[in-house]
Amino acid sequence: MWSQTTTLTSDTYFKQYEQISDSMASVFPENDIKTYRRVSFSDAEMQRYLSLHFKRLDLLNHIEGHAKFVLDSYLHSGNWFREVGFPKESIKSYLDFFRYYEAHETELSLTERNKFMEMRSYARSILAENYAKLGLLDSAAIQHKVNISFSKNLNYIYHPSSINNYGLFFYWHKKDLDSAMYFFKRAYALTTSKFPKHTLNGSIRDNIADIYTDQEDYEKAQALYQQNFDFFKTAINEETLENDIPRLISAGSQLVMTNTHLNKLEAAQRTLNFLDNIVKLQESKNNLSSSSKLEFLRAKEVLLRAKTNIPAAYTTVKQIEHISDSLQTILNHADKKWQEELNDITIDKIELNFKIDRIQKENMIKNQRAKLWFIGLLSSIFIIVLVSLIISRRQHLINAKNKQLLAEQLLENSALKVEQLNSEIKSKERDLSDFAIKLTQDQDWAKSLADQLEVIKEANSEARPELINELDLAISNKISVDSDTQEFFERLDKLSDAFYSKLTKRYPNLSKNEIRLCSLIRLKIESRSIATLQNITLASLNTSRYRLRKKLQLSEETDLDFFIQNL
Repeated sequence: MWSQTTTLTSDTYFKQYEQISDSMASVFPENDIKTYRRVSFSDAEMQRYLSLHFKRLDLLNHIEGHAKFVLDSYLHSGNWFREVGFPKESIKSYLDFFRYYEAHETELSLTERNKFMEMRSYARSILAENYAKLGLLDSAAIQHKVNISFSKNLNYIYHPSSINNYGLFFYWHKKDLDSAMYFFKRAYALTTSKFPKHTLNGSIRDNIADIYTDQEDYEKAQALYQQNFDFFKTAINEETLENDIPRLISAGSQLVMTNTHLNKLEAAQRTLNFLDNIVKLQESKNNLSSSSKLEFLRAKEVLLRAKTNIPAAYTTVKQIEHISDSLQTILNHADKKWQEELNDITIDKIELNFKIDRIQKENMIKNQRAKLWFIGLLSSIFIIVLVSLIISRRQHLINAKNKQLLAEQLLENSALKVEQLNSEIKSKERDLSDFAIKLTQDQDWAKSLADQLEVIKEANSEARPELINELDLAISNKISVDSDTQEFFERLDKLSDAFYSKLTKRYPNLSKNEIRLCSLIRLKIESRSIATLQNITLASLNTSRYRLRKKLQLSEETDLDFFIQNL
C-alpha cells in the first residue's frame, strides 16, 4: 500500500482512492449497466470488487477539500449496494451522504448545491425503499414524508415522483389500497399538468390500473393499460434516451391479460401479435431480459387458455417454468456465495484499518523522535531536582499523603453510600410508579365489576343467572390472566437479566414497565400482543413507545424497534 516513511495526507488518501477506482473500472466500469447487476460477476470478481469498494469507503473519511467528489462517491455506493441487493449497506452509504452534506454544504458552489438538491430527493426516496425492504416501516414512512416536503420546493419531476413513491409504500408494504390510490392520483394530477410527456405518467397510470385490477374493476384498468401501451410505443426513456422496450412489453402484456378478463379476445390477440414481433426482434439482438420474456409468456398463456388452446398453453407454461427455474437457481447460488464472500470482506476491511493505523503510528514516532530525545533530557534534569526535594522532605510528604489517603477513603465511602441510597430511592420510585399504574388498572376493573353487579341487581329473574355466569367467568379470566401475566414477566425478567443490566446502565431513568417494554420489543413481539400482556390499549402502548423514544433520546429518523434489537 504505502511506504512506511510516507506521511498520510488528504492528497495521499485521494490518490489511493483513484488508484483503487482505476483498478475496479478496468473490469467493471462505473458507467456500465452490467456493473449494477449481480449476475454480471463471477464469484472471484465479486469478492475482489466488494473488497476494493469497502477499502474506498474507508478512505473517504480522510479526504479533505473534495466535497463534491466525496458526496458523489457516497451516492454511487448507496446506488450500487441497492441495485445488487444489499439494503443495509445501501442505507449506511446514504446516511453517510446526508451526514457529510450537512457538514460540508458551505464548501459547495451554487451550481453544485442545485445539483445535489435533486440528488438529495432521489437518495431520500431510495433510503425509504431500503428501510421498507428490511421491514422498518416507521423509518420508511418518515423518509417518504421528509422527501415530499423537501421536493415540494423543486420545480421538477421529483415532487410528483416522491408522492408516487409514498403511494407505492402503502400499496406494496401497508396493503392499504385507498391510501395508495389517493397518493397515485395526487401525483398523476401533477405530472399530467406539468410534465405530460414524462415517462413517470406511464408508471403512475400503471400503478392506478394495478389497484383497479386488484379490485376486479377491469374496465377502468383496461383503459389505463391501453393508454400506457400507446404511450410507450413512442415514449423516450429520460435516462437512456431510447425507446423503453421493457415497459412497452409490460404495458402490452397487462393489456392482453385485462382484455382477456373482459372476454375481448380479438383485441387481446392483436396486442399479443404486436408484442410477439417486438420480442422476436429483441431476442435476435440478444437484448431481451428474462423478466420481459416472462411477462410476455404469462400473458400469452392466459390468452391461450381463454381460447381453449390447451396444447399451446401447456407448451407456454413449460417455457415459463424453465425460465423461472433458471432465474431462481442463479439467485440461490448468488445468495450463498455472497454470504461467504461478505465474511472474507469484513476480515479484509479490518485488516486494512489495522494497516492504516499502524502506518500512521510508525510515521508519527519517526517524525517526533528528535523531540522525544530533547524532552527526555529535560525530564531527566527535572527528575534529579525533584528527587533531591523529595529526599529533604520525605517524612513530611509521607505523613501528608497518609492523611490525604484517609480523607479520600472516607469521602469515597460516603459517596458510595449516597450513590447506593440514590439508586435505592430511584428503584423504589419506579416500583411505586408501576404499582400506581397497576392499582389504576385494578380500580378500572373493579369499577367495571361494580357496573356488572348493578346490571345484575336490576335484571329480571330470568336473565340474572346468565349475567351471574358472565360475571363469574370475567372474575376467573381476570385471576387467570393476572397469574399468567405475572408468571410470564417473571420468566422474562430471568431470561433478560443481562439485557436489563446493559439497558439500565446506559439509561438509568427507565421505569420497570419501560424496561420490560424494551425486552418485549427486543423479542420482536407484535404491538397488539405487547398491549395485551401489559393490559393496556394500543393507543396507550403508542404513548408508552413515544415516551420511551424521548428517554432514549432517539431522533425522528431512528426506528425504535431497530435500535433496541441492535443494542
